[in-house]
Amino acid sequence: MEFENFKIRLLQPNEGKAFFNLIENNRSRLEDFFAGTVSKTKTLADTLLYCEEIQEKIKNFNYLPYMITDTNTGEFIGLVDVKNIDKNLPKAELGSFIDKRYESKGIVTEAAKLVVEHIVKEYKFIKLLCRANARNKGSIAVIVKNGFELEGTIRRDYKTTKGEVVDLNYYGKVFD
Repeated sequence: MEFENFKIRLLQPNEGKAFFNLIENNRSRLEDFFAGTVSKTKTLADTLLYCEEIQEKIKNFNYLPYMITDTNTGEFIGLVDVKNIDKNLPKAELGSFIDKRYESKGIVTEAAKLVVEHIVKEYKFIKLLCRANARNKGSIAVIVKNGFELEGTIRRDYKTTKGEVVDLNYYGKVFD
């Protein structure tokens, strides 16, 4: 998938260092809302092991990390991931983030749109959901611009890296 100067594709086995660099450059911004990823990528060695786990999850259709690459620089600048996949329904949860240097340019909104179109067509998902804390205005903007609707707030639903337990808004989108 491509748009403008950006390419989107699944994380490849040999891209652990690039993945680590993306996380490391944005660690302080991600630790509240990507706690699992941040905790598994503290060092390059940790990240390489985590990337091996990710490749198994991709193979087993349990997790799909779509990396956003700047084609001018070749570096990862963001992620749209598909997680908590329920093959029975089928439904999944979408998450996303963008490198701080690329914020507020509509890149992650467009990338999420393309990933949603792709996975609905390819995997026949009938429902996707996104979770966001009310203070995460950027993520909420991406979610709403992609046609997801607020379904409700789940109180005390997520523990941040710092141990804070927060409420999450749940947004859903259904497909025929």
